[in-house]
Amino acid sequence: MAVVGLVVHEDREAAVEQADVLAARLVDEGHEIRRSGDDGFGIGGSGDLDLVVSLGGDGSILRAVGLLDGAAVPVLGVNFGHLGYLTAVEPEDAVDAVARTLAGDHGIEERMMLRVELQRADGSSVAVDYALNEVVVERTAASQTVRLGVSLDGDFFTSYAADGMVVATPTGSTAYAFSARGPIVDALHRSIQVTPVSPHMLFDRTLVLNPSSEVCLEVLGERSATGTVDGRVLGDLEPGDRVVCTAADRVAQLVTFGKRDFEQLLKTKFGLEDR
Repeated sequence: MAVVGLVVHEDREAAVEQADVLAARLVDEGHEIRRSGDDGFGIGGSGDLDLVVSLGGDGSILRAVGLLDGAAVPVLGVNFGHLGYLTAVEPEDAVDAVARTLAGDHGIEERMMLRVELQRADGSSVAVDYALNEVVVERTAASQTVRLGVSLDGDFFTSYAADGMVVATPTGSTAYAFSARGPIVDALHRSIQVTPVSPHMLFDRTLVLNPSSEVCLEVLGERSATGTVDGRVLGDLEPGDRVVCTAADRVAQLVTFGKRDFEQLLKTKFGLEDR
């Protein structure tokens, strides 16, 4: 018997219907089902899960990884979104994919994550979170731009006047960082990318850094900012507050079947031609 967690995009009717069908079948086969939102699933209660099935888009996979909170549990993504960079299968293949995964007939991609720490101006640490995609420090709705100082491995690099800064993993290179004109990085590469969002300065290039780098973003000047991690609120930041990003000691484990289709996804997304 396996313990299977389901993370469902509850606003997508087809995903909810598929989850109900999948849950009923797994229970009939003698497996235990836990659904996100139920007691025992998520932080502190996910260590005994054998598999998490995400039914939604890439956001649902980010949610699943966040709920696991570092537990070494594989995540199988079923695509009920649009393109689905992180998902492994389409809805019609979900039942077979779960059966194959539980039988051990699958691969695992280990995706780099970031450890993100919010430090106040007095040096106190007030929040720690983990990102599969990115951490974003950006202006509040009330301000035009925010001034952010970037330090690398403890040494000041430069300050940016911008709408914000994105610190991304290779997985996150095709998310928010991409919309800010960052590079496309192979998801299995290990690096940290620092990309300014609408910078008001000549230097607007992404920094692609060694994965052992420490990236510190400090709020300068008089304007406040806000921080998010994979879309989750990290906290509000006042002048002098810092967000420190390093490679995490945990990875996200994504279920795969056969050859990776990352290149095909890019070709589909951007309308690139086949010869």
